[in-house]
Amino acid sequence: MAASLTAAEPENVAFTQPDDAGADYELQGEYVGELNSNEGKRKIAVQVIALGDGKFRAVAYLDGLPGDGWSRGGDQHRGEGELNDGQIQFHPENPDASENTTAILQNGAFSIRRDGSTVAELKKVERKSPTLGARPPKGSVVLFDGANTDAWENGKLVEKNLLGPTNASSKEKFGDHLLHVEFRTPFMPTARGQGRGNSGVYVQSRYECQVLDSFGLEGEENECGGIYSIARPAVNMCFPPLSWQTYDIDFTAARYDEKGNKTKNARATIKHNGVVIHKDIELPHGTPGCHPEGPGPDSVFLQDHGNPVAFRNIWVVAK
Repeated sequence: MAASLTAAEPENVAFTQPDDAGADYELQGEYVGELNSNEGKRKIAVQVIALGDGKFRAVAYLDGLPGDGWSRGGDQHRGEGELNDGQIQFHPENPDASENTTAILQNGAFSIRRDGSTVAELKKVERKSPTLGARPPKGSVVLFDGANTDAWENGKLVEKNLLGPTNASSKEKFGDHLLHVEFRTPFMPTARGQGRGNSGVYVQSRYECQVLDSFGLEGEENECGGIYSIARPAVNMCFPPLSWQTYDIDFTAARYDEKGNKTKNARATIKHNGVVIHKDIELPHGTPGCHPEGPGPDSVFLQDHGNPVAFRNIWVVAK
């Protein structure tokens, strides 16, 4: 969210290390398998979202995970459940549409049963972005490689070799460019909405690509991958919290005449975890929270919203 910089509520504890995150963290994640139906076998996937205190939400996608078989408008089913004696039984959001069907997560497997028979057995998977760890090309400007924050105004190291979300601005300013950023949202199971792993990557300090723990959500303009106040992502590619994720942004700056009047809007193509979520989208205006639109190059800006988001491997290639 761009407008205000408020800290997370005290009870919304944030975990930055998997070893400290507890049993709920171990159960959440993505599960993939095959559904046996009257029409034959069909790929099915489920995202399990931890809500704190042993409570969970499950979102099932027919044909695969978002960005890997499932697209907006595809079949989707939701349910909620609570951990009890090592098992979570999910109750469907729409019981009438799922009569005689139960979904159970136990011993690392997500099973779907219909009329007493198992029709799907899903196993946990861990997706990684194909651009994770991408090396900066020759001639690129390395903004952060884990060694120091020399390339940033107000930059701060966290966990020894990561960059914190401290309203840091790159000292170098950019016009048309390619930007690679890797980020990690914290595990905040009891937080909701804009209080759950919130930050933002501002291209030219003017256009925010939202950073948020939006795992399992619809994917709106104020959620992860959204261009705040302008456009929602084509698909919600947000991985579970504490996963390292990537943005690869191909940006063309707005054009201005000699009098400072804008003659052409900025444009961007954005990949989230390797999947195009905005394709050559026009940016008709800037987004709130940092600098207004204007002529000339400007900095990369990493927003502070009070949550312990972390960044690494940031580089730019000027076009």
